[in-house]
Amino acid sequence: MPTSSVGNSRGVTLVELLIVMAIIGLVAGISFPTLSAGLESVRLTSATDSIATFLNSAVNRAERRQQVVELVITPKDRVLAMYSGEPGFARRIELPEGITIRAVLPPAGEEPGAPRRFLLLPGGSPPRVGVEVADRRGRARVVSLDPITGFPRVENVEPK
Repeated sequence: MPTSSVGNSRGVTLVELLIVMAIIGLVAGISFPTLSAGLESVRLTSATDSIATFLNSAVNRAERRQQVVELVITPKDRVLAMYSGEPGFARRIELPEGITIRAVLPPAGEEPGAPRRFLLLPGGSPPRVGVEVADRRGRARVVSLDPITGFPRVENVEPK
């Protein structure tokens, strides 16, 4: 027996489609701040790990190659650089967007943002140097060079 297809329509109505789109938009709007905070946290962790590795490589270069290494930290440009007496040797890292160098420790009487220079001498103890980095949300960490062991340490900073 044939059936009539007039009362048996299939498909999605415009109202159903609008409801689904509204639900998707609501879920995306609720999860965006969490996702954004997670990305900022990853950037901050990545930046502190990069700085720790950079400081460690500067100490290793001074000790293993028996060369004086100059470490230059420029907060205004978010750049760390290292130089030695070897011709053509220069290394630098630039921090990712959204990560700033809040302070170079220990504090000096220089103007904020001015480059700070440290010398790593072969056979000597590393200087007490620390770099405080922060993200856009105000979370901060300090990467410091331990003058006894020569290894970098990463510490969380309490919000101000």
